[in-house]
Amino acid sequence: MTTPLIHTFKHHAMATEFQVRIADQDATEAGQAALELFTLVDRLTDLLSRFRDHSEISQIAALEPGQALPLNAMTFDCLRLAQEVEEQTCGAFAITASAKRTPGAPPPSWRLEQENLLLYCEEGRLEFDLGAIGKGFALDCMAEELAVWEFGAFLLIAGGSSVLAGAAPAGTSGWDAGLGLPGGVARRFALAHSSLGGSGIFAQGRHIIDPRTGQPAQGRDRAWAFARQAALSDAFSTAAMVLNDDELHAALSGYAKACVVLGDGGTWRIHGDYPLPPEIPSAK
Repeated sequence: MTTPLIHTFKHHAMATEFQVRIADQDATEAGQAALELFTLVDRLTDLLSRFRDHSEISQIAALEPGQALPLNAMTFDCLRLAQEVEEQTCGAFAITASAKRTPGAPPPSWRLEQENLLLYCEEGRLEFDLGAIGKGFALDCMAEELAVWEFGAFLLIAGGSSVLAGAAPAGTSGWDAGLGLPGGVARRFALAHSSLGGSGIFAQGRHIIDPRTGQPAQGRDRAWAFARQAALSDAFSTAAMVLNDDELHAALSGYAKACVVLGDGGTWRIHGDYPLPPEIPSAK
């Protein structure tokens, strides 16, 4: 089998390394496309980072109850997806999660108006943290840009825990991927037209906050999620660290947009109806 021609490009943004791998294309055109993708990521950082005073996320944090802010379409779409996951998980995923919320302060409440791309602050202080969805959302936006270039075979990576695959390189069944565990890889498979997000304690300890308690989630050590959109796979892998098995089953039962794979306790468990690579269901 002929080894596919793959061009790889790297860029640091959102406090991590982004990689763009483009297959079956001219090297010069691939490089031009990658440059546009990285410019897009930098633009998204300016919009979505809570660490930049001029970002829209920082402007949202300054809103008083009753005030509204017009948003860039990309910011609006990212917040809409975050809101969808929060509703689907009954609040186990929330971009307002914080262990430092002032005791007795009203819980934050907000709504979006699609027609005018407005965010309304209804109650509390909206200190959004998009760390659990922003990188995946950036990959989704990058994939949309590659569609404009008519590049179909690509792999986009943000920090190793967020992956979005387009079509398989010529002569392959997909991009090589795996579900990792400390000390090795538990299962390898070919990934195409799908995303994979992973969350766990092994790099940063128990850093994921349960929004329902304000305390670090203790339920499990590692979770993966598959979805068509990388923003959803990132968000659901985070939610899976918070929810117990019964809650996770309830959140994903009949939900076709995402699927969670758990490998803790020496067993494999799958929740959700999103189609998985064929190698995954055989892992027991």
